[in-house]
Amino acid sequence: MFIEFLSFSKPIFQSITTLILIVAYLVWLERKIAARMQSRIGPYLVGKPHGWLQPLADALKLMSKDDSKPSSSDSLLFNFGPIWVMVVSLSAFALLPFYFDNPMINASLSLMLFIAISSLIIVGIFVSGWSSSNKYSLISVMRSVAQIISYEIPLVISLLIPCILIGSLSFGDIIESQKNIWFIFSPGLGQISFVIFFISALAEGNRIPFDLSEAESELVSGYTTEYSGIKFALFYLAEYVHLFGISVLGSIIFFGGPHGPFITSNLIIVIKSLVFFTFIVFVRWSFFRIRIDQLLRFNWSKLIPISFVVLLIACLTKYFSEFN
Repeated sequence: MFIEFLSFSKPIFQSITTLILIVAYLVWLERKIAARMQSRIGPYLVGKPHGWLQPLADALKLMSKDDSKPSSSDSLLFNFGPIWVMVVSLSAFALLPFYFDNPMINASLSLMLFIAISSLIIVGIFVSGWSSSNKYSLISVMRSVAQIISYEIPLVISLLIPCILIGSLSFGDIIESQKNIWFIFSPGLGQISFVIFFISALAEGNRIPFDLSEAESELVSGYTTEYSGIKFALFYLAEYVHLFGISVLGSIIFFGGPHGPFITSNLIIVIKSLVFFTFIVFVRWSFFRIRIDQLLRFNWSKLIPISFVVLLIACLTKYFSEFN
């Protein structure tokens, strides 16, 4: 029994370890890109000449800090929030063809399962902000609920468009259908659905210009205001895990997954995801934060109607292509 457990859990531990290592250096990569864009040095001293050991130093610093909590907070929910967010962020990767061949990859509804699991992050965020007994945290989670639920609609629609044209919700079938041409190069529908996906992913992932739940100039630090030490580290790490998951998802749905110009390998997914993540970082350090009313108005009055129109065109295209 113990040997069977080890054989079952080994690929899981390998995937989680590799994922956390990649995410730790995504933080380093973002700080380097931000420093380059703003003519600064960035992480440099810890592991010269380029600060290679900075992620390890940050982790040790956060783990050595005091674990404090407000006296009026709900202790159970306060401690439960960061654990839930981190576990859900990692669990979503069980459905992605990333690093090793997971038997769940070929599930017929793997895309919908990924969306369903990743959307549960909002539960941990809401619980954390509500249990903190802090007005800034409460305002933050109210914004988060409105923002994430609103932008889930165009996000899911943008992902359904290629699935309708391909005729499957399985990652395996989606990857196989892009062996000759990536969906991003599909005339019209590919480019429009990707733009909708990218905007929705920024808003759903709480990234500038849509980071209204962590607006430091307004809400101190949002729902993480009362968190410190390892609990804050879990939130910080979970945000980058979720963002990297969105990058992997985008590389699979729109950029052919492991299919490259010359080779086919899971390493190609990682490379495409890093390029996708780098583009998100450039957007973050190039734009200002918008207001919450502007964010929601743009979504409900423009993005959702456009996404439904594109979805209708995709359905008609699929119907007439099969009819003919």
